[in-house]
Amino acid sequence: MDDLKAKVETSLNKIRPSLEADGGNVELIDIQDGVVKVKLVGHCAGCPMSTMTLKNGIERLLKQEIPEVRQVVAA
Repeated sequence: MDDLKAKVETSLNKIRPSLEADGGNVELIDIQDGVVKVKLVGHCAGCPMSTMTLKNGIERLLKQEIPEVRQVVAA
């Protein structure tokens, strides 16, 4: 589990600069049965594009890099 968490954090660090450039960020909340729970913070939290960022950005990246990840959801 800790190994998976480390992999997820490493992948999230790749997308963080883009989020931070827009005044936001992402926090890893939990991982259970291949479902990664994250929280979008800062400007990302209220952004109308947050669902797209979550699915087309964060989820796509994590699924590409980490086969154990099945889904990414907002916490």
